[in-house]
Amino acid sequence: MKLRLLSALGMFLLFVAHGSANESGRPAETAPESKSEDEARPLAVPSPLQMVRTLHLMQDQIAIGSTEAHIGQRGLLGVLDIRFMELAPEVWQNGKNVHAAVLFVLSGGNPGLLRKLLEMGSSVVTENERPLVEGALAYVEGREEAAYNALVSLDPRTFPPTMSAQLALVQSALVVRKDPAKSDELLDFVRLQAPGTLFEEAALRRQVFVASQTGHIEKFQSLATDYLRRFRHSVYAGNFRQRLASASPRIDFGQNKSRFDGFVAMMQELEPEARRDLYLLAARASVEQGFTKSARLLADKAKELVEGDAVSAARARLYRAASMITSPESIKAATEELRQLDRSALPPSDVSLLDSAIAMASHIQTMPGAPAAQVEKAMPLPTKAAAEKTADLNIQAQGLEQLQALSKARDALSRVDTLIKNQASVSQ
Repeated sequence: MKLRLLSALGMFLLFVAHGSANESGRPAETAPESKSEDEARPLAVPSPLQMVRTLHLMQDQIAIGSTEAHIGQRGLLGVLDIRFMELAPEVWQNGKNVHAAVLFVLSGGNPGLLRKLLEMGSSVVTENERPLVEGALAYVEGREEAAYNALVSLDPRTFPPTMSAQLALVQSALVVRKDPAKSDELLDFVRLQAPGTLFEEAALRRQVFVASQTGHIEKFQSLATDYLRRFRHSVYAGNFRQRLASASPRIDFGQNKSRFDGFVAMMQELEPEARRDLYLLAARASVEQGFTKSARLLADKAKELVEGDAVSAARARLYRAASMITSPESIKAATEELRQLDRSALPPSDVSLLDSAIAMASHIQTMPGAPAAQVEKAMPLPTKAAAEKTADLNIQAQGLEQLQALSKARDALSRVDTLIKNQASVSQ
């Protein structure tokens, strides 16, 4: 890895040195007769393809966790922006160089380069190349509809490997909302075309999310395991873990033990601390989705990894207890557990969830039509103000609406409205 990175940085220094020599305005000195012809020959200007390969080489190091490459990327992009814009017009007569310009811009380069090529007319951007150039420019400028119209009809298989991978990656992003299955197919293609690169890292990161949306649970777990095994040190791994945490609650592990076992096996690819944090994120999201058994399973796994961390321990207890308040067998113990939690150990968003869970448990245990004073007495101090606002309303019909005023978590808890009414009937 270090050798490849040094090679990229070496090219970077070459660009800088070449630029400094040209900007001095002085002609190259004549080589002494004692030097060989190779030593006397001035350095050649790197071609567009060479420059893009250098950029991609550095970006591939970012995918496997090189902070040096991540820091160096901005400087390299700045130098390459200048070099690309300074290239002579005749360079762009070669279609391969036009492709290199598209790759450069889609990889973080200055969009002005593509505008410049389009302004040069058909001698540079032919009619066959125009959709690719115009579509790429529209994509990086955020004009999604124009990018879709220009790029989606292109066949990535007709392009060289790197260009085909880049195009398919863009196409997958453009079609994912309209056709997730097509997006998934394109991401498969990217991974086959560019293994071990930032393209594959990005494809895996996105495809995990697509697989969860389309209900391909086994593929979701397989791809996530592959990512965690090979790219967990990527600069973008944090983004992936957030996606993983948001995607996991779509799976109701409580309905299928093998799926939960597969998820646990997948999580073994992470360090214990990262595993704990992801279990906690997924447990909270499961509570909000109404997947109570999933939340309990995930919270239990997180609890195994808290290792004296008071905040994580409190969060695990909160999510487990919150998942149990809808069960007549466990509601009493769960409510007691919630009331005993140290509020000072919880983040603000979890304090709000705690209040919501206690308030909901109070409603479940209160008989329909009970006096408002009884409801107020059953609620903890932080929720009394909310109770006063709705004391004159029918508890059975309006209890959930009252809870919705307490925190964002209540939106998700509305899914158990029917269960609340059933439990109230049981109490009666």
